Amino acid sequence: MIYGYLRVSTDQQTVENQRFEISEHASRQEMSIEQWVEETISGTVKYSNRKLGKLLRRTQKGDIIFCSELSRLGRSMLQIMSILNLCMDKGILIITCKEGYRLGEDIQSKVLAFAFGLVAELERNLISQRTKEALARKKAEGVKLGREKGKENTPEGYKLYQKKKYIEKSLKKGLSFRTICKRCHCSRNTLMRFLNKFVEPGLWKPRCKAK
Repeated sequence: MIYGYLRVSTDQQTVENQRFEISEHASRQEMSIEQWVEETISGTVKYSNRKLGKLLRRTQKGDIIFCSELSRLGRSMLQIMSILNLCMDKGILIITCKEGYRLGEDIQSKVLAFAFGLVAELERNLISQRTKEALARKKAEGVKLGREKGKENTPEGYKLYQKKKYIEKSLKKGLSFRTICKRCHCSRNTLMRFLNKFVEPGLWKPRCKAK
């Protein structure tokens, strides 16, 4: 089976450019996409919680996945490496249009994967180091770390407050709580606490009663 994977981060973006690019690339290799998988979700979300995860679970040895570029699979090298390793273990070929990669079971793919692995390890170490240095610097400057006492009772104490307009717009569109939670990267409990405190009941309480 030959798949085409398409991903954009927001509703304001379109997958059509990726679809055209993949179709043209596959055609040049005398292939055609048999099934498209597209989603609107941030690449920072774990692939197992995306449609990509469902796709990888059902693929079998010999299947091919086309994508416009590696960044469509994930936003960090660590995540991309995890996906590539899974594909290589299952015997799935990943073909990217912009970079021209053909990542499968051949020795070239394994060498490339090794190089990616070194970069991923370096990225992980640098992130850890920068985080520790930033925390140490703030502590030395006398900055109190963690949520300020009493802050939870103010709008600024809620991580969803900056997304208030987006949440209200999504509720008006009829999006489910589950969808809103996924797009805002929060739990249902976090969303409900925010709705109870900052959003007019008329936008969401009738939906709760219906359930």
